[in-house]
Amino acid sequence: MNAILQSLSNIEQFSCYFKELPAVALRSGKTAGRRMYHTRSQGENTVSLVEEFRKTLCSLWQGNQTAFSPDSLFYAIWKIMPSFRGYQQQDAHEFMRYLLDHLHRELQCCKNGAAHPVSPQDGIKLSTSDKSCLNGTASVVTSIFGGILQNEVNCLICGTESRKFDPFLDLSLDIPSQFRQKRSKDQEPGPTCTLPDCLRSFTDLEELDETELYYCHKCKKRQKSTKKFWIQKLPRVLCLHLKRFHWTAFLRNKVDTYVEFPLRGLDMRGFLLEPENSLPESCLYDLVAVVVHHGSGQFYIF
Repeated sequence: MNAILQSLSNIEQFSCYFKELPAVALRSGKTAGRRMYHTRSQGENTVSLVEEFRKTLCSLWQGNQTAFSPDSLFYAIWKIMPSFRGYQQQDAHEFMRYLLDHLHRELQCCKNGAAHPVSPQDGIKLSTSDKSCLNGTASVVTSIFGGILQNEVNCLICGTESRKFDPFLDLSLDIPSQFRQKRSKDQEPGPTCTLPDCLRSFTDLEELDETELYYCHKCKKRQKSTKKFWIQKLPRVLCLHLKRFHWTAFLRNKVDTYVEFPLRGLDMRGFLLEPENSLPESCLYDLVAVVVHHGSGQFYIF
């Protein structure tokens, strides 16, 4: 939790939005003249994740403490997210997805209740087309982390093509199979796997196997098909999750492959559906944070 909070707090536009929100009174369900946030999780209307997150970020950045313990946010998460109750070890990537999802939903409740605008006065806005692709559910979470994928599926029998758009907050990338092979100490090291290698594997044309046959509406049955992803819209902050497990028919194997990634200038133009319509500088990303889940965990990169 601390690693994810440190990462999110250092994304300037995101943390500034919450720090600039007005404080919320939650005593006995009264607002004391100010709007109270509500959450829809398990009927908890006395706990505000947005408010606890706001207070945590303000405390982290006020500069007069050498250390800060986010215990109030921790217990709010216990109340709102049942799967994280108790003291079992949890996955950092999963925690971040739950946290962003609940922040987004609570902000949506606030927007519907006319509490606060979705975007603060710092230029964070979504275009009309982006809002329609995201089903009109824009918040500061989706406006900063939200991108859009185009998913193309082609029937190999009749050639029918199906396209749909999927919003995403992060991309989960496999380690390409050619880099997963374990080598003995006597063998020479193979080529280094890079982050662009993982992105190319994610967007490459793929033939679906027998367990993932596509239902073709023209053939009226499941047929062999190919699938390809394109990125239609890049987010302001790109989150990439490296999948550190490879599944076989009966086993789950840990993938220890080293992945090289740039600190500055990750170029995403080669993975865009229409790169010519994007400004070159809008496709370049500098590293903000890295989260490594040690042990049997996963690797997360911003």
